[in-house]
Amino acid sequence: MKLRLALSLFTLTAALAVQADEIKLSGVHLCCGSCVKGVEKAAAKVGGASVTVDKDAGTVTISASKKETIQETVNALVHAGYYGKSSDGSIKLADSGAKDAKVASLKVEGVHLCCGKCVTAVQNALSKVPGVKGNTAEKNAKTFEVTGDFSAKAVFSALQDAGLTGSVAK
Repeated sequence: MKLRLALSLFTLTAALAVQADEIKLSGVHLCCGSCVKGVEKAAAKVGGASVTVDKDAGTVTISASKKETIQETVNALVHAGYYGKSSDGSIKLADSGAKDAKVASLKVEGVHLCCGKCVTAVQNALSKVPGVKGNTAEKNAKTFEVTGDFSAKAVFSALQDAGLTGSVAK
């Protein structure tokens, strides 16, 4: 009887120790299977987290035993060019580093551009930014340039609203 009670207590303790935290990112740009694979590849670089991607819903659910691991996974997704709204306010999505100043040209890097639909999403997002006149975004590009007379911060805000992100190229 004591052994059975001890085993039950051990099992309960072990189950509580590995209880996973979970967050959901919504509004992520996931237009095709390559987008889904990109999310899975980026998340796989972080040990200890698992992801479930729902392409149709535009969501990525991240589970891990530690919040720090979830944050690292979110950071990896942002670094890979994906963006969404977190269901947990303590999990922060990285800022692009863009200043809220008018510029005539901005070189952007790290935006996920695996297919024509991704390029179209970028172009649609940029068309909503006052003062943007053009861009050189194309499939598989590592960087592209935005031109006109616009706020650099507004460019990244528009990309993030579309479920994508990047950063100012060095």
